[in-house]
Amino acid sequence: MTRYRVVWGLFLIALTGALSTGRGLWWTFAGALFILIVIPIAWAWLSVNWLRIARRTFARVTQVGEILEEEFRLTNLSRIPKLWVEVRDQSTLPGHYASRVVSLVGGRQWRGWRVKTRCEQRGRYTLGPLIVCSGDPLGIYQMQRQLDVVHTILVYPATFDFHDFPLPATFLTGGDALRRRTHYVTTNAAGVRDYVTGDSINRIHWPTSVRRQRLIVKEFELDPISDVWVALDLFRGAQFGLEKGEEGSPVEQLPPPVTAGGESPATVQLPPHTEEYAVSIAASVAKHFLQQGRVVGLIAHSAHREVIPGERGERQLTKILETLSVVRAQGEIPFDRVLSVESVMLARGTTLIAISASSDTAWALAVQQIVHNGVHVVAVVLDSRSFGAAGSSDDVIAALVNAGAVVRVVRCGSSIPQAIEA
Repeated sequence: MTRYRVVWGLFLIALTGALSTGRGLWWTFAGALFILIVIPIAWAWLSVNWLRIARRTFARVTQVGEILEEEFRLTNLSRIPKLWVEVRDQSTLPGHYASRVVSLVGGRQWRGWRVKTRCEQRGRYTLGPLIVCSGDPLGIYQMQRQLDVVHTILVYPATFDFHDFPLPATFLTGGDALRRRTHYVTTNAAGVRDYVTGDSINRIHWPTSVRRQRLIVKEFELDPISDVWVALDLFRGAQFGLEKGEEGSPVEQLPPPVTAGGESPATVQLPPHTEEYAVSIAASVAKHFLQQGRVVGLIAHSAHREVIPGERGERQLTKILETLSVVRAQGEIPFDRVLSVESVMLARGTTLIAISASSDTAWALAVQQIVHNGVHVVAVVLDSRSFGAAGSSDDVIAALVNAGAVVRVVRCGSSIPQAIEA
């Protein structure tokens, strides 16, 4: 726009000279400068209009470590060629650079490009809007127009596969039934009833149906050890992290996923922060038990209370991952108070997976009370010192062991599956 201001300045000078002297040279000079003002404006306006940009996102949900792929198609709807068009992407996804400068798009022609981005941070992001910018060949005037082509993408936290997750020795089948009916098929048959529309065929009890001359289906009760609750500490005062380059930098790796095009991105490294480690562990635990057919629930107090009641199946995993994608360590309630308040939901015989980096032994006392209520507890402690904290987690680890919990310690830079399965 600096050149445009210079041309305007010269035009005003020439116009002033023409009006004051009346000489033809000044009028000719003013007319030429006026053309240099009008033509660039018209050219730039034509360059950013009669354009269409199609944006295709191949996946609206992805995961940390996976590749997000987008396809763009810029179409010139007019018969006038576009010498150059700059497309500026305003996406909020970190590391996503879809901006391009497209040169010489002929009339009724199109140009396209693809962008591949490795997702490195969980969260909900927007893809777009787009700003189209162009101008005249001399660079005197430029014009831009915003295209509200906006999509939303959700990036799930990184998850890890567990092969031998540590469980209390009492985590065995055969306990007292919970006396709670469920529409899932479990090993605990509670009785029979008449068939109603919508009942699954595999629930029909054929011997009883033949004897009664009508369809009879089995009813089931929940397995007493099927419920697993994941409690995540998001208290802002219990979070620690290292700066880039400090001792204990992340070396955690995930198996590289393979994209549709056959490309394998680099291994994933978790940020050296307790929040990201805790969220990834919670997501991994939920995925592990849901894939085993268990009932899994989530407890987390961030800026708001986030509690997902226990359920089974892929739908439950989706709900938990969606929640963990956006939660932040902004909680104002310490973890011991969260456990004390939410423990009323934990039935006898269920299992609680408590994940925290707090070195305060108060939450170990809350775990002790939960254990006394007949709940099995697995405590995953993030070693605060390895994440840059001045204090140590030794006291809380000892208190948790004395409380009767199964304790696993995860340090910054260590392999999460190896640390938990040890």
